[in-house]
Amino acid sequence: MSPPPAPRPNSRPEAGSDSDKPKRDGGSLSLDSTQLDRYSRHIIMDEIGPEGQARLLDTNVLIVGAGGLGSPVIQYLAAAGIGTIGVVDNDVVERSNLQRQVIHRDVDLGDSKVNSAARFIADVNPDITVKTHQSRVDKQSIRETVPEYDIVVDASDNFPTRYLLNDFCRFRGIPIAHGAIYKFEGQLTTLVPDGPCYRCLFPEAPEPGTVPDCAATGVLGVLPGTVGCLQATEVVKLILDTGNPLIGELVFYDALETSFEQISYQSDPACPVCGDGSIQSIESVEYTSGCNVGE
Repeated sequence: MSPPPAPRPNSRPEAGSDSDKPKRDGGSLSLDSTQLDRYSRHIIMDEIGPEGQARLLDTNVLIVGAGGLGSPVIQYLAAAGIGTIGVVDNDVVERSNLQRQVIHRDVDLGDSKVNSAARFIADVNPDITVKTHQSRVDKQSIRETVPEYDIVVDASDNFPTRYLLNDFCRFRGIPIAHGAIYKFEGQLTTLVPDGPCYRCLFPEAPEPGTVPDCAATGVLGVLPGTVGCLQATEVVKLILDTGNPLIGELVFYDALETSFEQISYQSDPACPVCGDGSIQSIESVEYTSGCNVGE
């Protein structure tokens, strides 16, 4: 299912053999002739160069959701040379997914999305190490999965997962590239340890049933391609430490109008995660309905 956005605020198992991987020497990473060719259009850019490409190849990124948003993120991060890509999803490929989840094919029907994603990545770029996590994101799985990654991409389809990712990653100091879509609209922002968090933007989740998913309302098939590509761009900018990531900025995209609207938001001193600190760990929250402290 495609993930419903929050309402607007007010103001293959591991792919490739060891010989396929970039060569590390004393913790550094050098590019071989094949990689110099593959990533040549990055390397000739002053803002990236061989050092930047080496940094991409030495980064671990976890993508939560291998559906509509996760598909373009996986496509472009694999092509860009992100060294290790983890994929979390507990669903299997269904025919209704194929209209927008472009890494999956008809031959993948009935297989797990993480296995389908791993095959896709291996075909796109043998440099990449793929780690598959076929599970839901919950308090147990998040502790076992997330800490080994440098950046998380939130391509999930439900609010409990978004709030759990926000809270856990904030406590662990892990950035998140967040995105969501609904019918013809999308939104994205980037959450970093020293910036405002998702709870500053949306203190509470909508009441259950008030934001229907795409199974009930439908979704434009090309919409997640736009939003997912922007999420992948945010990841690359964070790794390269270049440009202006969407920290404290929320972008709305309207596909019907082909318009973008960007609003700024700030840290909330009363935020229970990054403000007053009333949430000390994920144990103090039941990630259901409103995802509030003490529920």
